[in-house]
Amino acid sequence: MSTHRHVKLLIVGSGPAGYTAAVYAARAMLEPVLVQGIQPGGQLTITTDVENWPGDTSIMGPDLMVRMEAHANAMGAEIVSDHINSVDLSKRPFTAVADSGTTYTADAMILATGAQAKWLGLPSEEAFKGFGVSACATCDGFFYRGQEVAVIGGGNTAVEEALFLTNFASKVTLVHRRDELRAEKILQKRLLEHPKVEVIWNHQLDSVYGADSPKGVEGINIKNTETGDVRKVQVSGVFIAIGHAPASDLVKDQLETHMGGYVVTKPGTTETSVPGVFAAGDLTDHVYRQAVTSAGMGCMAALEAERWLAENGETEGKDVSEPLGYGAKVEPAQ
Repeated sequence: MSTHRHVKLLIVGSGPAGYTAAVYAARAMLEPVLVQGIQPGGQLTITTDVENWPGDTSIMGPDLMVRMEAHANAMGAEIVSDHINSVDLSKRPFTAVADSGTTYTADAMILATGAQAKWLGLPSEEAFKGFGVSACATCDGFFYRGQEVAVIGGGNTAVEEALFLTNFASKVTLVHRRDELRAEKILQKRLLEHPKVEVIWNHQLDSVYGADSPKGVEGINIKNTETGDVRKVQVSGVFIAIGHAPASDLVKDQLETHMGGYVVTKPGTTETSVPGVFAAGDLTDHVYRQAVTSAGMGCMAALEAERWLAENGETEGKDVSEPLGYGAKVEPAQ
């Protein structure tokens, strides 16, 4: 059954950015409604130890997200378990339609939809997804206890995945297409010094091979990026760790984007190309991509939404059929 709700501030997406925005918006008496999305808590829910969250020497990612959600609830934010599948940002009030059938209209909106894992797009990769090919070591690493696995990539994601997998696998082979890693130096040091890790430089994944009955990975073919030669590496699992792409499909045709889909924000703010719509976290951040920076942007978005609403007013019961420009005032219908 479809329903309609009008809210002052709608927050789309959870995770550090969304939950922090909800905390600040609730404290500002904006009565925010946060729609969590398909993966409540975002990428941190598939992360184990988080060692760089201020105030916690070490905390499990899912535990941190539970705490942040509880904090937002305690401040008065309404947390909804639903998924927004379309939005209309062409005029105020903005409109968002959820999978449940609920249609939200909102005076202002904060987007915090985060990012998602990238894939190489190989047919064999697709064929063995869920049968030995994964993009989440923390989700699937346990299944490879005492076995040999491969990690594809060379950035922070790949090195973190490889180090995590050493807790289970007998050997971890990292395949990187270049001759040096892009990961942080401290992570590189840990990886290169680990006795269970072998790095194969200047190679890329060419294909995954395995059995059909029962279906499972038996190895990979990797190609030398300099000579083109192909060699086999026997592994039971393959983890694709080539980074993440912003989850901007919802707004890619309505907001300005760059760098492969990241939402553009005005320098030093979370303001997007549509006044009254703010974006925070990994949806906008192609540089830092950290939980703490996402939380900081969530704070910024809530404060900026509060100020913007104070200047532009609420839309309920008012004629706002025309899109508004920056600084435009909403006047009562005559």
